[in-house]
Amino acid sequence: MKIYLVGGAVRDRLLNIPVKDRDWLVVGATEEQMLELGYQRQDGTFPVFRHPETGEEYALARREIKSGTGYKGFEVEYGPDVTLEEDLQRRDFTVNALVEDEEGQVIDRVGGLEDMEARRLKHISPAFVEDPVRLLRAARFIARLSKYGFSLAHDTFKLMKQMATPEEIASLKPERVWQEMKRALTEPEPWRFFETLQRCGVLQQLLPNLSLAMSGDLAHGSHEPAESITILKRAVAAGAAPEVRFVAMFSPLCKGPGGCSWLSRALPLERAYLEPLKQLQGLARFYPAAASGDAAATLDLLVRGRVRQQPQRFADLMQACALIWPQQAPASADWFSRAAEAMNSVSPAELSKEGLQGPELGRALRERQIAAIDALDQPVDQ
Repeated sequence: MKIYLVGGAVRDRLLNIPVKDRDWLVVGATEEQMLELGYQRQDGTFPVFRHPETGEEYALARREIKSGTGYKGFEVEYGPDVTLEEDLQRRDFTVNALVEDEEGQVIDRVGGLEDMEARRLKHISPAFVEDPVRLLRAARFIARLSKYGFSLAHDTFKLMKQMATPEEIASLKPERVWQEMKRALTEPEPWRFFETLQRCGVLQQLLPNLSLAMSGDLAHGSHEPAESITILKRAVAAGAAPEVRFVAMFSPLCKGPGGCSWLSRALPLERAYLEPLKQLQGLARFYPAAASGDAAATLDLLVRGRVRQQPQRFADLMQACALIWPQQAPASADWFSRAAEAMNSVSPAELSKEGLQGPELGRALRERQIAAIDALDQPVDQ
């Protein structure tokens, strides 16, 4: 039995990128041996085990034979007779198939070191075309590695265009598409993910609304990126969280009667992504006036944005607004927090002590909250 560190951990160490997760490859072992050593089986299809102490994943070397359509159309063979070379040949990119032995020596059987030197993301073999998930992974790795000078190899990009058939794209589960997109949003240059999928013809089939927006600028001879891509770049520069990046990027595409329905039909979005995206559509009409210091609009924004119940969500929404409409953002960064404090300084209980009730109390509360906000220093340059 031989154990190798494999994949991203080796690649990232060579690039001086902090290593987040380590995956291990086991050659010359059986499933029974792994279980006897205390490893726990993690997958019913693939021979992946979890280390009893570190929790890291150890996979037996395996072969994969294409037997159907899509990324699940494979037969898997594994056992002590599967060699290191056979396992590496089934992987996607050369820079992801570098291994490190127990002495710390890097072993390269697929040309990964040469492609590292050339800053090239290149497929290992023609079998690359057998798994459409690799289209998404290629786009995500470019989003991660373009910061370090990597680009897609020309031959790999040609294969990706050939792979982008309706049959193969239809085999991609929405859950996997969203998983890869969500991970891409955390990368240093996430816009590369969408640009790569657009260039090879995948985005048109997955997210046609975004694809149309991105191709529209090119159709009119513009060399400027689409609005959503520009906003995403701003979000990354501002250090925004992945959820804020998503909301800011897709908000311009959710205007009109259909709203966000097209996006929620295409992807299984979690509430942390979908709810603020919907909420922002209702706040957009108040934001310009509120950001310029209009007290009534500010109050409406605070109340509808549920600043008292969800202060962090409201802060994220305001960051998204500033990214979408940077020319309209308040000059004073703490304007909305000061306005929220002023709103909260007016107590309904105190108004009740004055004998106000029902609609009369509601009107008085609004008037005094507006007055409290109006008394603040304005959020604009004088």
